Amino acid sequence: MKLYLDSTNNTKIIIRIDGEEFSKEVSSPREQNVFGFLLECIESKNITPADISEVEINPGPGTFTGTRIGVSIGNALAFALGIKINGQVPPIEPIYSAPPSITVPKTEK
Repeated sequence: MKLYLDSTNNTKIIIRIDGEEFSKEVSSPREQNVFGFLLECIESKNITPADISEVEINPGPGTFTGTRIGVSIGNALAFALGIKINGQVPPIEPIYSAPPSITVPKTEK
């Protein structure tokens, strides 16, 4: 059974299980619960995670947190189930839409 997961948009989650698509939109990124929604979808199909034989995720680009969460869940599932993710052995890396905006703290004089 193939699982597809896309959480690169931090207000929308898309999950496909064997071609059947589930999506959930939230009004705020703080309301996004990717793993909880994934469990709901799996339960609605009356399957268990052990039934998943293939994982495909959208690695980005997308929002930092949404992309990171989707890639993390996909890598964890692939590792735990001993299967490939996006056709390769886990882990795969997220693709961010911009480099991190991290600066060196200013020192006081």
